[in-house]
Amino acid sequence: MHRHTVFTTLILVGGILGLSFPAMAEFIDDGKASVELRNFYFNRDYRQTNAPQSKQEEWAQGFLLRYESGFTEGLIGVGFDAIGLVGVKLDSSPDRAGSGLLKRHRDTSKGAQDEYGELGLTAKVRASKSTLKLGTLLPKLPTILANDSRLLPQTFMGGQLTSLELEGLTVDAGRLTQVNQRDSSDYEDMGITRTGAKGITTRHLDSDSFDFVSLNYKWTSNLATGYSYGHLDNFYSQHLVNLTYVLPVTTGQSLKMDLRFARSTDDSGSNVDNNAIGAMFTYNLGGHALGLGYQGMSGDTGYAYVNGTDAFLVNFVQIGDFASKDEKSWQARYDYNFAAIGVPGLTFMTRYLSGYNVDLRGAPGEGKEWERDTDIGYVVQSGPLKNVGLKWRNASARSNFGNDIDENRLIFSYTFVL
Repeated sequence: MHRHTVFTTLILVGGILGLSFPAMAEFIDDGKASVELRNFYFNRDYRQTNAPQSKQEEWAQGFLLRYESGFTEGLIGVGFDAIGLVGVKLDSSPDRAGSGLLKRHRDTSKGAQDEYGELGLTAKVRASKSTLKLGTLLPKLPTILANDSRLLPQTFMGGQLTSLELEGLTVDAGRLTQVNQRDSSDYEDMGITRTGAKGITTRHLDSDSFDFVSLNYKWTSNLATGYSYGHLDNFYSQHLVNLTYVLPVTTGQSLKMDLRFARSTDDSGSNVDNNAIGAMFTYNLGGHALGLGYQGMSGDTGYAYVNGTDAFLVNFVQIGDFASKDEKSWQARYDYNFAAIGVPGLTFMTRYLSGYNVDLRGAPGEGKEWERDTDIGYVVQSGPLKNVGLKWRNASARSNFGNDIDENRLIFSYTFVL
């Protein structure tokens, strides 16, 4: 879909609603719209010998228009949401394409397309403190985390019910039927992630059904627990529990604990069999935060999750997920918020992860890998450039069973309310 088609459609929809429903005060007045401009440069060098591609390097401009209406008045309110996404190529070539920023031609030898886009519409119904959404969704749940790490976000088609009827308890349930990947404008059936050395085999290529239920209960302002279930038809079922607790130590100091466990089993169409445990402990002292994490895989395969999504793992980071068969990994992380010394908006993060004990399925020795990440970001706090953000993300990863990568991402963003 061309960018002018996306924006023209959204403007017409908004205009028609404004003219047709003048009496629906909450529907109109509670609506909100924003535009995000996202300029993204991506460079990934493959450092191993005989790499299939020496480099991925692309530069693109993204436009993300979001609209959320209010609800009509009455016991049952109705409304709609819309999202318009457009990606424009600024620099690429066939030998450097494939970064995930841009949609590629069906004939991959032609590289990336000049532009691509998507218009997503979502109908919604609200009764009491429960909301049902049907259409384009961007789920953010432990078993299904839509990816937004490139120019445009990954989106899904389906239905989701969110209920807040009981104080402190959030319940989400629904079904997804198709996915539109972050570098695509076409919806397709869902698959399973096969990166790393997970040892997962399947009898099916894809699935048109992902069912999910998620319950999260906030016991106090410092303690929350959750249970989530996900089922990718023909591939796997997954049960996940998690706990987060913030222990106040003294003024300006606290210890945060993040504990996770997931059990994944096959759905008669795969060999998925995995137990995943994860723990992250973060000590906050003023503007400083020091974190130590551990993640362990056991079972006949590595961790299972929907292709293209993020994984709810403490060691899922910029390049790797450290979730191969039998893999154990640890992480050391340091964050600093410069607001502590009078520079609000400036943040820094660095971390190092090491993975070992990977089952290489008959190959001699054990699989090992490591990754080092650094993020520096700044968001303008005031003045005519308020909310302008700039982030540099640098990473290096090495492995004796996968790719050796050096990577840089430079992201310039600006969001303004319409």
